[in-house]
Amino acid sequence: MNKILFIITGLDHAGAEMQVIELARGLVLNGWSVKIISLIKPTISVEKLNAEGILIDTLDMEKGVPDPRAIWQLRKLIKAYKPDIVHSHMIHANLLTRITRLFTRMPVLISTAHNTNEGGKVRMMMYRLTDSLCNLMTNVSQDAVDSFIQKGASTRNKLIFVPNGINLKRFKKNAEASESLRQELGLKDEFIWLAVGRLCEAKDYPTLLRSFNQVVKQNSHCQLLIVGDGVDRHMLEEMSSSLGLDDKIRFLGIREDIPRIMNASDAYVMSSLWEGMPMVLLEASACELPMVATDVGGNREVVKEGISGYLARASDSDHLAERMMKLMSLSTKDRDHMGEKAREYVMKHYEMDAIIAKWEALYHQLKGQRNINMSTIQGGL
Repeated sequence: MNKILFIITGLDHAGAEMQVIELARGLVLNGWSVKIISLIKPTISVEKLNAEGILIDTLDMEKGVPDPRAIWQLRKLIKAYKPDIVHSHMIHANLLTRITRLFTRMPVLISTAHNTNEGGKVRMMMYRLTDSLCNLMTNVSQDAVDSFIQKGASTRNKLIFVPNGINLKRFKKNAEASESLRQELGLKDEFIWLAVGRLCEAKDYPTLLRSFNQVVKQNSHCQLLIVGDGVDRHMLEEMSSSLGLDDKIRFLGIREDIPRIMNASDAYVMSSLWEGMPMVLLEASACELPMVATDVGGNREVVKEGISGYLARASDSDHLAERMMKLMSLSTKDRDHMGEKAREYVMKHYEMDAIIAKWEALYHQLKGQRNINMSTIQGGL
């Protein structure tokens, strides 16, 4: 039985973490032995993952506190599990795993970044200095790959694009789910905008609130649902109140029924300052939601201008508002057509089973090889 070990900074409901979990589930179904090590204590249900055949362990590190002892803890866990493939995700796990490879055997090590921006010059330098310690590096959008190469984090003969995938069985259009959640939330016939993600600097929710304030002044028959939590929540709630939007914006916190919420919404909006390949845009596409998103990272690789939605300049509340109002001005038929095109696109390029098959083929190509033929790997993907 093939054995794979995933090492990730944390395990919560965010996009990168859920992507790793979906990949782990697919590999278990395909007969792999799968274990995930989280650097910090997981906030999702470990028991549920264990029941699905996914082993979970943690280094119990303090968030934001470097601890050299983690190298020896990780070394011990790797030696005990004896994986054929080690696949790390996100900068802290990537760097820790690379350094740990100096002290223990890893037949193959793949490092995956999940963003165009994983930190400033120091972090990019650390990636560059440890690049030789991994067999392969990947990122989740072509834009992110190009950005990392430009910053010198890795090179074109070491870094490739492997996209995120979306579970099209879970995320799909469902009229019953739409009606039940609208009743549950007391939503009537307003136009419902949805935003999902951590309430933090990268997502730039202040720009979204300012944009939505402009939208409401033009068309008061709308609401904005914000799903997620984070360090900026209190500030955003206060900002919403100061703008007089308390009856127009709902902060729903963390939810585990994202497909239902998407089905109850009319359109998706994203105001991020930077991104890799946002899972939530793939999810919105799969649920046939037309989208407005800032033109950062891999967003334009999902949101096709005028076809499945509109792109707006980052940090520009006027432009984002104009794009939102343009989408709202379309007929229901035209918005539905956009949603259909969005799902067609992710079905063709991001279907989860196909992405799992790509990873599995890549693992088999790398397994047991000392000299990696990048042209063969690129051709296989």
